[in-house]
Amino acid sequence: MCGGTGTRLDRGEKPLLPIDGRPMIDRVIDALAAARIDTVYAGVSPNAPRTTARIEGMLDVSTIETPGSGYVPDLERALDRVVPPVMTVAADLPLLDGQTIDAVLDRYSTGSLTVCVPVERKRALGMSVDTTVVGTESLAPTGVNVVGDTDTEEYMIRDDDRLAVNVNRPRDAWIAQTLLEEANDGA
Repeated sequence: MCGGTGTRLDRGEKPLLPIDGRPMIDRVIDALAAARIDTVYAGVSPNAPRTTARIEGMLDVSTIETPGSGYVPDLERALDRVVPPVMTVAADLPLLDGQTIDAVLDRYSTGSLTVCVPVERKRALGMSVDTTVVGTESLAPTGVNVVGDTDTEEYMIRDDDRLAVNVNRPRDAWIAQTLLEEANDGA
């Protein structure tokens, strides 16, 4: 999903925001390519024309046009175009990697799977917490889900920085940048 306006960031098209020198959308697509994912579709919208142009230039990524009226309506439009089960991934997860995606795939069995992180993990990192899972204040959705073809829903809880760091605000971008720089220095 990469068609949002990025208004909380106030830095242009959010998927194109560079973190450690690379646009977030490139990082997420690379993570999907490194995982056991068969086909990658990008949910784009009129809100992000430069993102759409960038993705349309990539091999092995197809676009699905969404209305750009919010995450849920855009997700519903994208899901109308594919056959479940489908993994959905937000474009604002710059630390995501193929191993993490594969762990979600390994956990998935049927129905839908929502991947969450403890709010405590996000706060310990200094990340913003804009949404929590309905019915609990202690879990935050990550932007990684598997949408199945039944009404059953399960939760997968991962205490993992790669899922806790989603960039919605300028401070989130700074934290992601810092964590990637530290990882590169340690490599």
